[in-house]
Amino acid sequence: MSGLTGASVPRLPRGVRLHFDTVRQAHVLLAPERAFNVDGNAVAVLQLVDGKRSVGAIAGDLAAKYNADAAVIERDVALMLGDLVAKRVVEAA
Repeated sequence: MSGLTGASVPRLPRGVRLHFDTVRQAHVLLAPERAFNVDGNAVAVLQLVDGKRSVGAIAGDLAAKYNADAAVIERDVALMLGDLVAKRVVEAA
């Protein structure tokens, strides 16, 4: 269980950032002494992680953008971000 809910507010901790690697032509999530390859879905989510929007708000924005079910997206976003919280590259309040 990720522990994140629709009300959780994720943020990138100090020293972690989403970066477009021009050599690989792909986004990576950079953390101190680590890098994570991220797919297009993760990029869409991480671009909305600003420490102000809740998981529910992020899901709502994505649902509107992609004309999809917000409940399904919220569940997937919470799981993905929960995995990144476990890896200590995302924090949530």
